Amino acid sequence: MPIKVVNMTDRRVRLFKNGRNQAVRIPREFELPGDEAIMRKRGERLIVELNPPHALLAILATLDPLDEDFPPIAELDLDPVEL
Repeated sequence: MPIKVVNMTDRRVRLFKNGRNQAVRIPREFELPGDEAIMRKRGERLIVELNPPHALLAILATLDPLDEDFPPIAELDLDPVEL
């Protein structure tokens, strides 16, 4: 049975068994980077998304730099501390 393209963003894919699990072949144009993803079921839909980065540096690397300066901070007198 040939694979049928339903529209520009949809693609009919084949399901198959891999051991006791059901699997799907992901077409090249839908490939995700990395080797992990998040899958959830919403009604009859399966949603596959990139696994969000867990490392703080990876999360910070995705943020845009601030375009403003920090306000000046007044110098405060320090209280004496006994150790």
